[in-house]
Amino acid sequence: MLDTQSYTPRLKAQFRETIKPALKEEFGYGNDMQIPRLDKIVLNIGCGAEAVRDSKKAKSAQEDLTKIAGQLAVTTKAKKSIAGFRVREEMPLGAKVTLRGDRMYEFMDRLVNIAMPRIRDFRGVKPSFDGRGNFAMGIKEHIVFPEIEFDKVDEVWGMDIIITTTAQSDAEAKALLKHFNMPFNA
Repeated sequence: MLDTQSYTPRLKAQFRETIKPALKEEFGYGNDMQIPRLDKIVLNIGCGAEAVRDSKKAKSAQEDLTKIAGQLAVTTKAKKSIAGFRVREEMPLGAKVTLRGDRMYEFMDRLVNIAMPRIRDFRGVKPSFDGRGNFAMGIKEHIVFPEIEFDKVDEVWGMDIIITTTAQSDAEAKALLKHFNMPFNA
């Protein structure tokens, strides 16, 4: 049995030992609390029209997202009815999960080192920041994660990944993610 008290994720240890001092030197921070760090990672799968036709699709997306995250995903539901799209209020349309702490570092490690190299024709991610140090990206196929058994997948979903950092600017956030080996293409 794994002793959870002594276990530290590889990226978390790397952040403490090498990334933190490198960022402090690079940006000249006077205080360790100014150094940007990962705050949370939000994963989202939207089923869209498939969920409207078949309500089991949202449940399938939730199960797949739970496997990927290692934490129970929440079903997202429609806030309003939209007759033109045949959407009713409270109809399940997708799934989301927020990762923090050790699970966040474990997911980041799997994303960068296992999942991204498995993406077909992958040439890096576009650096899309929001102006406040948060990074968002999309993956077209959720089956790049090793937790998903390709034979048992009934539908291939796209997936949104939002990485929230404590950085004050996009430059600081990009430097942080580069130290985590995020493959930017520009």
